[in-house]
Amino acid sequence: TYTGQDGNPLRPDVVVHLPEGKDVVIDSKVSLTAYERYVSCDDGAEKEGFLSQHLASLRSHVRELGEKSYENIPEIRSLNYVLMFVPLESAFMLAVEKERKIQSEALEKNIMIVGPSMLLFALRTIQSIWQFEHQNANAREIAESAGRMYDTFVTFTEHLRKVGERISQSQDAYEKAMSRLCEGRGNLVKRTSDLRKLGVKAGKEIAPEIEERSKASADAVEVVGDGAFAAPVLEKND
Repeated sequence: TYTGQDGNPLRPDVVVHLPEGKDVVIDSKVSLTAYERYVSCDDGAEKEGFLSQHLASLRSHVRELGEKSYENIPEIRSLNYVLMFVPLESAFMLAVEKERKIQSEALEKNIMIVGPSMLLFALRTIQSIWQFEHQNANAREIAESAGRMYDTFVTFTEHLRKVGERISQSQDAYEKAMSRLCEGRGNLVKRTSDLRKLGVKAGKEIAPEIEERSKASADAVEVVGDGAFAAPVLEKND
């Protein structure tokens, strides 16, 4: 139940939801009293009279339905027309065959008269629209998810590259420090080892690989150099 612009209650029979918040209103309050009399009557003259009443009943309902202006209800984002449902296919077909203008007259009031077959076709079309909408929504979600994953991957590679740079910088710093410790005839490792040989008491020893690197560097200097890098000789009394 909704409230019309004039404050009166409006009760559309069915509201079918479309994608993007659109709605289709279906009204099914069509009277078939005159049609039933038409079908049951055997008298030709009376039969024509009931046919006229049937057509007049449909036109009257079209007029009343047009005055309700379902499309102006704020809560319903209706399309520009309302489906007026005639529950018997034969009653709908009789009206269309006998008075072809009745459908165009209804359309002028934004009303489409439909029988069971047309309504079913319309609903199946709406169902197909919804399926297409869901497929599009899934495709959009997949695309957005892939985009987020791609951005995350790029960020990860940037961080990994920075880690590699830091590792490289650390390696360079390590090599420079080891060079200062181990390279040259009078390098610090050799001098420290010489102190131990002179009798300095210590609880720890320099790692063998560091001593080996220091010795190899000192020997290379002796072979290639001319004595400019010779370390001062430490006498035992010193």
